[in-house]
Amino acid sequence: MDLSRTSTITISAALKRQRRVVHAVILRNIRTRFFGHGLGYFIAVGWPVSHILILILIFTVTGRAAPYGESVVLFIATGTVPFMVFSYLSRFMMVNLLTTKPLLNLPGVNALDVLIAGALLEIVTSGLVIIIMLLLGLAFDIPMIPRDISTAFAALGAAILLGCGMGVINSVIVIAVPMWMTGYSLLIIAIWASSGVVFVPDMVPEPYRSYLAYNPALQIVEWMRSAYYTGYGQLVLDKPYTIAFGMVCLAGGLVLERTLRNYILSSR
Repeated sequence: MDLSRTSTITISAALKRQRRVVHAVILRNIRTRFFGHGLGYFIAVGWPVSHILILILIFTVTGRAAPYGESVVLFIATGTVPFMVFSYLSRFMMVNLLTTKPLLNLPGVNALDVLIAGALLEIVTSGLVIIIMLLLGLAFDIPMIPRDISTAFAALGAAILLGCGMGVINSVIVIAVPMWMTGYSLLIIAIWASSGVVFVPDMVPEPYRSYLAYNPALQIVEWMRSAYYTGYGQLVLDKPYTIAFGMVCLAGGLVLERTLRNYILSSR
């Protein structure tokens, strides 16, 4: 018997199994996310859009000028979207594993399948939110199309990498310490406040600017805005640090999941 062919068939069968499991978990998450009905998924898309619009409305009603550039809407949107991609991934991957933990009792379903399904669903949701914001920009004649499209895609990729890395770590921690869900929800508020969504980090005096630069969420916001504003983020933006931080989080989270897999299964 050809061992290499047998090995290939085995790997192919495993991938097909995982694809079916991930697909089933995604459909379950869509149906159960809100109100136990698939139509509730529209709230999952509308929720982050409403967050962005509310923040824009606050700036507009209070008469605050854009901290950078001429458009308040563009400044807020370019900061909120990458942060939202990161924060929603890192939180809802954690929530998905906790709420779908009973599925681990089924044969062929493991924690990694649930994590992949949660990540894919949040990435699709974020993509829909971005499309809606672009369409709203076109409708109201706001220049939402980035000056440098490749840089904008790279910033989104970095946000997804960071969100997935933190999401895996959070998912494993919350199984052992359920209170971590509340702790991370509070922590994400502090991360948001220091991420540069509503201010320009380059204008912060030293040494505080250097302290803020260690926040990877700030880095992805700066990265995205550099795709819209020429010369933005020259004093703070560090792309290699952002990628390295995200990769370390993802690798560390996967190692942690593998190490504690038996504990996760026993706690189901």
